[in-house]
Amino acid sequence: MNIVIIFGAVAVALFVLAFISRRRFGLLGLALAAGSILSTIWSYNAGLLVGAIGIFPSGPLTTAVTLSLIVLLPAILLLFHGYAYKTVIGRIFGAAVFTLVALAFLVQPLGYALTLEGTGVDIYQWLDSNREVIISIGMIIAVIDLFFTKPAHLADKRSRH
Repeated sequence: MNIVIIFGAVAVALFVLAFISRRRFGLLGLALAAGSILSTIWSYNAGLLVGAIGIFPSGPLTTAVTLSLIVLLPAILLLFHGYAYKTVIGRIFGAAVFTLVALAFLVQPLGYALTLEGTGVDIYQWLDSNREVIISIGMIIAVIDLFFTKPAHLADKRSRH
């Protein structure tokens, strides 16, 4: 299957999930970073475990999917809990940045397992060469977004003055 179709499907799914859940990007972005660290630590063991279970055939595609799930799992769990955007523009911004940063984290695991051909090679090479920049800017935006997050009990209080 073409890598452009895979990345497009993953991008649409992540954007829709983040937009519908209305969750702020700050925690989701840091959860993607945590998932990436876990994926790096568990890469060998996770591939062996999935292959040993025997439900899925062992191979590069199974390993890539397993690593991708490990990267996304902390962020997916936080899609159901946490602070939310109040405006549609915030939701669109948060979902777009979440999608872009998630694709930057997933570009290497999915690139190893999928065949690269045609325009997919150009898109993959662009994402792979700009991966560190996208992740760096995304993490800076995530930390800044955390500073704009107000706890629920403070956001609901009205000023008496």
